Amino acid sequence: MDTGWQTGLAGFAAGLLISIVTAPVGVSGAVFLLPVQLSVLHVPNPAVTPTNLLYNVVAGPGALLRYLRSRGFDRALTRLLIAGTLPGVVLGAFLRVFALPGPRVFRYVVAAVLLPLGLWLCLRAVRPSRRVRPPLRSGTVAGLGLAVGTVGGVYGIGGGSLLGPILAGHGIPMTTVAPAALASTFVTSIAGAGAYGLIALTTGAGEIAPHWVVGLLCGLGGLIGGFLGAHLQRRIPEAALRFLLGALAVALALSYLR
Repeated sequence: MDTGWQTGLAGFAAGLLISIVTAPVGVSGAVFLLPVQLSVLHVPNPAVTPTNLLYNVVAGPGALLRYLRSRGFDRALTRLLIAGTLPGVVLGAFLRVFALPGPRVFRYVVAAVLLPLGLWLCLRAVRPSRRVRPPLRSGTVAGLGLAVGTVGGVYGIGGGSLLGPILAGHGIPMTTVAPAALASTFVTSIAGAGAYGLIALTTGAGEIAPHWVVGLLCGLGGLIGGFLGAHLQRRIPEAALRFLLGALAVALALSYLR
């Protein structure tokens, strides 16, 4: 595909705006960037997935730098998430290339991820749980990470952005969840992008390589937007932001099911 300055500007703006909204809740923004790639930037399948992972790699340090300055990292939680999502995202990359190559199936996978994620966000925004839940066991967190990381590798979202809402719904504060989820997304996206590159190199399938220009420009926008979004986290009502994200995810999922 040809990338003119209009396409590059659109990608930068999309990454910037999406990450400003999503970074406060620990979502990299790739989950919402993917339909922009398909419909606006016209990145072909299956290159959209590694391009999304490239976006995460470039954009991730923006929000992470801000959260590091605020000293909100829970190192134990972050290690558990990475321990599960890291092998999962590599497995998901192989499944995406060899088991789910068709665009129709891919759209159904997108909808299957977005719909429950959106409904979960909306439910927790409208009816926050007041029940005190017992702490999650280490094995449970790592197991969730493995499952979500596999889906994230297929979808190109790293995995942490799906774990964030689950952990927050269990009662873990968003100030703790967001940095850990973003750190997990960043690390697993590096592994996922590397896995796609290795598959492309060893099989000669150039169509599964990322679109570098789109990924870098979107990521640059996400780098700036993520820093700004993380800075705004404590100033935006958490419930309102989660409901907005959930409603957008549900709308996108329903559009893919048509």
